[in-house]
Amino acid sequence: MAASNVAKRIVFTGGSGKAGRHCIPYLLSKGHSVLNVDLAPLPHPTVHTLKADLTDSGQVYNALSSHFHLSHYENPRGPGGVGVEKPDAVIHFAAYARNLLVPDSECFRGNVLSTYNVIEAACKLGIKKVIIASSETTYGVCFAQGDADYHAFPLEEDYDNDPEDTYATSKLCGERCARSFARRFPGTDIYALRIGNVIEPDEYKTLFPDFTKKPETRKRNAWSYIDARDLGQICDLCVQKDGLGFQVFNATNDTITTRETTVEVLKKYAPDTPVSREMGENEAPLSNRKIREVLGFKDEHDWRKYVDV
Repeated sequence: MAASNVAKRIVFTGGSGKAGRHCIPYLLSKGHSVLNVDLAPLPHPTVHTLKADLTDSGQVYNALSSHFHLSHYENPRGPGGVGVEKPDAVIHFAAYARNLLVPDSECFRGNVLSTYNVIEAACKLGIKKVIIASSETTYGVCFAQGDADYHAFPLEEDYDNDPEDTYATSKLCGERCARSFARRFPGTDIYALRIGNVIEPDEYKTLFPDFTKKPETRKRNAWSYIDARDLGQICDLCVQKDGLGFQVFNATNDTITTRETTVEVLKKYAPDTPVSREMGENEAPLSNRKIREVLGFKDEHDWRKYVDV
């Protein structure tokens, strides 16, 4: 279970999206090389975007065995007759990002099939590190009909996830695919990130005033969030940490998104939900304890740095 600080070649799917466009610069700052695979371009001077339909397995295999840049045609031929280096890791964020963007059946088909295709291609091409985006929605409240309660707090990775909506179900299917392929291909690490509500730097001023004034509106997100830049750190830590096989990690920042303490918020807005352990004064109910203890995550962008409390 070693951590390596060697620069890696990373294929990042969905890098033009809300999370990816902050994660990729973080990965570049750590010395990694990145190929973005997306249907939309990423306006970055050193990152090439390869357009691909990830529900087409042939396109996925080609994308994961592609040059990262036109300049790589200058590379000498390798043992296989071409100059393409195998990626060290694949980070798969491409997806329909929530319900009601497309009909439910297409959300399920697109998300599950693309995740299956990416994991399968990576494993069969011998890529030993795959990181996939799962979701906070798998905890079953975010897209529940009406007011719903969590089973218990804090929300941790051993939770009995039972969502009722299509998007969250598609993400759980992705986790199951990851577990299956990690078992089928020993020595391959596949980590699923249950990503919290992603916050971009400019959204602290536009969103957090309401978050703090109307905490009742944040129950569906478990009063938790992930700064998009800190998500980049989590991606890097996952790339560097080897030997864990299949893992699920909550990907959130350390603290609750309210002025009130965690205990006060849970008593007021989730009075019937049991608390399974003592929680920190401002601990996020969607707990990131595992990424702190296993990966060494350090919260760099606490919302209180950017919002007047």
